[in-house]
Amino acid sequence: MIVMKFGGSSVANADRIRHVAEIIQAYKNERPVVVLSAMGDTTDHLLEAADEAVLGKVDIAKIETLHRETAKELGVDVPEIAGLLEELKTLLTGISMLKELTKRTRDYLVSFGERMSVRMMAAYLSKEGTPAQSYDAWDVGFVSDSNFMAAELLDEVWENIPKHLNAYKNGESSQIPIVTGFIAKDKHGIITTLGRGGSDLSATMIGAAMRAKEIQTWKDVDGILTTDPRVVKEAHPVNEVTYEEAQELAMFGAQVLHPRSMIPCRKTGTPVRVKNSYNIKSPGTLIVEEHTGAVPPVTAITSVKDITLIDIQSSRMLGASGFLAHVFNQFLKWEISIDVIATSEVSVSLTVNTSKVKKNLSGLMEDLSRVADVHAKDDKAIVTIICDASHSSAILSDAFSALSKSGINVQMISQGASKVNISFIVESSQADEVVRVRHEAFFSK
Repeated sequence: MIVMKFGGSSVANADRIRHVAEIIQAYKNERPVVVLSAMGDTTDHLLEAADEAVLGKVDIAKIETLHRETAKELGVDVPEIAGLLEELKTLLTGISMLKELTKRTRDYLVSFGERMSVRMMAAYLSKEGTPAQSYDAWDVGFVSDSNFMAAELLDEVWENIPKHLNAYKNGESSQIPIVTGFIAKDKHGIITTLGRGGSDLSATMIGAAMRAKEIQTWKDVDGILTTDPRVVKEAHPVNEVTYEEAQELAMFGAQVLHPRSMIPCRKTGTPVRVKNSYNIKSPGTLIVEEHTGAVPPVTAITSVKDITLIDIQSSRMLGASGFLAHVFNQFLKWEISIDVIATSEVSVSLTVNTSKVKKNLSGLMEDLSRVADVHAKDDKAIVTIICDASHSSAILSDAFSALSKSGINVQMISQGASKVNISFIVESSQADEVVRVRHEAFFSK
């Protein structure tokens, strides 16, 4: 058995659905379980419809047109989708009457995208002679807590999923399961969403619980690349990375699986393969627990822009054991996540994502200023080298030598506790050049 996950852009319209169906059919002997996101921009359109409903207007035209026209182009009749559209209209009417949108209602609302997507794909595959059956996630055992918009799966999911899918795995059923990503139900039968990376988590949870041969996530590039090909045209695929490296890549800007989605497959050692839906024959990148061959000194280079660098210095708390505790408590109070950090006895330099902290940054700065001198600097970028940090001296030597020749100064450096990344803070305007210079230094050889 394998698990195949396709995102919204992969099933955005009739042509894309036909293409994905061909990929699924090419792997049908592997007994695939397919996990899908909502079609194209459907989730955004659902949220737009909700905002309009709060203002008293009920309109599902964009959503209805996309799904009805797609079904027509594919030559399928999907009565379940018509029923879901009516249910959606009823829900929006209720929102328009109450003039409010709670987190619980929002989760119910956005679930319609995935639920219609899987029914569309199952109907088309069946029409093309490949028996398929659509499933809402709860139909295959997905149970979560009641933290709406960011629900966590309960431990019982590990036992639930095999109960529902073992018959298919063992060959007792020939219908390919097409399962909704991103959604679940809590103990009370209320629909929840799994938050960021939810569809990836759905796929890895199924793959891990079923002890699948591998989990495939299909994108539009040949796997994980050495860097962003829009920045460096010579970027090339990486054959293999570890779970830890993949998590770091995702945290620092690469379009890989969300870090939390790695948790289930790490528990069972189930490999994940990143594949290209436009190049099926490409082997893609395999994500495993440990490298199976020689460990490369440098695996990839990533960058994240729109970063604020915060410098905190307090001679008043020289040697005080509570200094860092106080600093971190303020970030907890204002619900601000730290990306990269470097510390000394009386000073801390750290970075935050500017767009995520705008409304809380002034309050944080005011609280920190009571015990320290604090300065915030915008328009920075994090450039991260995913590497074998046991060779950090040689890597740093090559990195700084290349930057020195280009006249670029690094404002902060941090080696991650995971020992697979070294991050540098530079001006945002220099980030692409830093990536290019370092890519040439490490990969042109």
